[in-house]
Amino acid sequence: MQRAVASFYQDEEGHWAAQLECGHGQHVRHDPPWMVREWVMSEEGRAARIGSWMECKKCDEGAE
Repeated sequence: MQRAVASFYQDEEGHWAAQLECGHGQHVRHDPPWMVREWVMSEEGRAARIGSWMECKKCDEGAE
């Protein structure tokens, strides 16, 4: 299920995650073998993604 990105935060291991409007967090990988997303590493890149949509895996798991 697609949800809007409300903000970004770093988890306890220093990995970037998106805080979605549904309240769930979703990691935004930037290291191989995961999808390379260079925008994750800059404040401007993350700010530009606020309000964009991404899949919420936790909502998808509960939507059966």
